[in-house]
Amino acid sequence: MVTEATIDAVMAELGTLEDPKMREANRKRGDDHGVNLSALRAVARRLKTQHSLAVDLWATDDTAARLLAVLICRPKAFGRQELDAMLRQARAPKVHDWLVNYVVKKSQHAEELRVAWTDDPDQVVASAGWALTTERVAKKPEGLDLPGLLDTIEAEMKDAPDRLQWAMNHTLAQIGIEHADHRARALDIGERLEVLKDYPTPPNCTSPFAPAWINEMVSRRGGA
Repeated sequence: MVTEATIDAVMAELGTLEDPKMREANRKRGDDHGVNLSALRAVARRLKTQHSLAVDLWATDDTAARLLAVLICRPKAFGRQELDAMLRQARAPKVHDWLVNYVVKKSQHAEELRVAWTDDPDQVVASAGWALTTERVAKKPEGLDLPGLLDTIEAEMKDAPDRLQWAMNHTLAQIGIEHADHRARALDIGERLEVLKDYPTPPNCTSPFAPAWINEMVSRRGGA
């Protein structure tokens, strides 16, 4: 059982890592913390896996503490309802992304949650369902209705809220990259909808515009 003193000590350490300039930079991305992520990972490496501490850190509702909780928890120890509740509490984009990628994807409940979340009326929750769908498209597509996914993307992505649109666009690109028999349709949908076509992309980085993304990744693989 983790003592309150341990939680206090960790929270105090996170407080010493707070950087006002970093908080301001993160604020522009929708994240309310000022802790350097490399420093946060160093704390996690020192603490190692401590699931009880992770649960208590999550309960603080502090963004830096929740990021640390994700790093030191035991993903398979969470039940389905716990993960659902945690996702709905994770409103900071970085917490949401880390929770999905570092915890939910490793859970035995990932597929059940993917199905439940994809059609959720909350666009942040739905975006998590689409993120899990992208993972399946890439790693375990057997049983997925890829034409049906493309139908939904074609009908809904253009007018979807930002975070949901981004997640659906990632699924579209992944289908085009991984599945040659659906590539032409994925490219056509991307070209017609023009989602993220004008997204500012730094030099030497791949554009998130699906047709450019698909063509770049396929080219790197030798056109397969």
